Amino acid sequence: MVFRRKSRQRFLSLIAIFFLAVTSVSKAQEDSLPDIFSTPQAVIENHLKYLQEDQYLPNQSLKSLNISGLSLEEAKEKAIKLKQIFDGEGIYIHTEDAPQQSDYTDSLTNRKRYVIAKEFPDIFVQKYGDRWLYSKSTVDRLDAIHRSVYPYGTDQLLNLLPRLGSSKYLGLHLWQILGLLILVSAAFIMNKLFTFILQKVILRLIVKYGHVNLANKVVLPVARPFSFMFVAIIASLFIPVLQLPTEVGTFLVLLAKALVPFFATVFAYKVVDVAGMYFEQVAERTENTLDDQLVPLIKKILKFFVVIVGFIAILKSFNFDIIPLLTGLSLGGLAFALAAQDTLKNFFGSLMIFIDRPFQIGDWVTSGDIDGTVIEVGFRSTRIRTFRDSVMYVPNSIISNSTVDNHGLRKYRRFYTKLSITYDTPARLIEVFVEGIEEIVKRHPHTRKDAYHIFLNDYASSSLDIMLYIFFQVPDWNAELRCRQEIMLEVNKLAEHLGVRFAFPTQTLMVEQFPDKKTLTPKYETTKADMKEELKAFFNQTNNL
Repeated sequence: MVFRRKSRQRFLSLIAIFFLAVTSVSKAQEDSLPDIFSTPQAVIENHLKYLQEDQYLPNQSLKSLNISGLSLEEAKEKAIKLKQIFDGEGIYIHTEDAPQQSDYTDSLTNRKRYVIAKEFPDIFVQKYGDRWLYSKSTVDRLDAIHRSVYPYGTDQLLNLLPRLGSSKYLGLHLWQILGLLILVSAAFIMNKLFTFILQKVILRLIVKYGHVNLANKVVLPVARPFSFMFVAIIASLFIPVLQLPTEVGTFLVLLAKALVPFFATVFAYKVVDVAGMYFEQVAERTENTLDDQLVPLIKKILKFFVVIVGFIAILKSFNFDIIPLLTGLSLGGLAFALAAQDTLKNFFGSLMIFIDRPFQIGDWVTSGDIDGTVIEVGFRSTRIRTFRDSVMYVPNSIISNSTVDNHGLRKYRRFYTKLSITYDTPARLIEVFVEGIEEIVKRHPHTRKDAYHIFLNDYASSSLDIMLYIFFQVPDWNAELRCRQEIMLEVNKLAEHLGVRFAFPTQTLMVEQFPDKKTLTPKYETTKADMKEELKAFFNQTNNL
């Protein structure tokens, strides 16, 4: 028993000596590592290199930080948090790109400092004497920056999850694989739950109140991208917590962050369609048909704007430097504006047309050589169908700066003509004839009764001219022509009934009357009273018809 006890003691002593030796060697190796870093590259590489799984020496990594006033544990926590910030934002630090000059000077600030990543301008290394370190201001701000990268308490999981196990499968720890599975399952469940709530609750309420079209065309198309956007936001919050290998983690973090603006763009694109449906219904209730053309144009502008903003947001989420892109777009936009002045003039001309509304779809307009009916107003040109049934494409810059006579805005349509009667018509017959025409105008259902002019107006070369100046209250040209015909036929019937002769250009040769030949000049022997009786008989006959 004594021999066995001594053997066990010797074995335990050997194990203790072995661990002390290994620890001493590790401690000696760590103590032999550099404490002073002469270049920005050296200090950054030291910080990141010794926080890797295969070479985890946080005591060496913290030497890259200006830790004055901090305890060893606090300094170690700061170093770890700094790396977690880069990993959480999907920023892969290429240490080979860092400056290797000891006297490196930042060109913007003219100070000996170097910003690690443009996404975090507050994180930089700075030269203190003959050594480079992460600046004191950087170390002081690390807690606030860390909370912004891991919001809503997700930073607490960084210390909790690694305790679930240390075994590795396919290059990942067991807790990382479990975390991925939980995240994917949670995203799937949330998407299904959100869709279920929409379909079973919101859709039923909308359908219950009779808005089936709204449910099918509005709610579902908008809800799906919104659901995916919500899932992408959750994924972007929790993927950094898994602390995946640098290459994989960076890719997944950037992908999750890019999916958020992508689905937000799709959601906004669908919302534009929903708003377009609403404004189309509003436009249908207005009498102005120009609104029907304005709504599709506004939808196109908003969709273009949504796509451009979404594209820029997606590029920014991939840490793409959009400043040169925006600068290039501004310079390119200036060059484009100079090269496309006419196009811009037409565009602003279309805006003036939509603002001033000089005409609407279906109006008959006249402007210079332009004469026809407006069928469409676009961003560049206005299409007008002429009375030859051809289509004119008129640039908006021209039509917006021209005098436009809009016949479509007329409340009344004027009819002006001359009734030429022969010179031998007696005055009493002319008076009765004019009274009869006035009565025809008064009895017509579509004439304006408070404004018309019917008078013997002129002595022409071969006739006496009666002015007929009246207005029709009709909606279109076809109805106007029909009313003209009705008035003219009634006037002709009246003239036939009273014996009034219409004149035409003639030359009369006056000669002595031949024997046994009657004169061609008619004789009017009836009195004015008799003529008025004839007028009453005419209108009585008209009423009977």
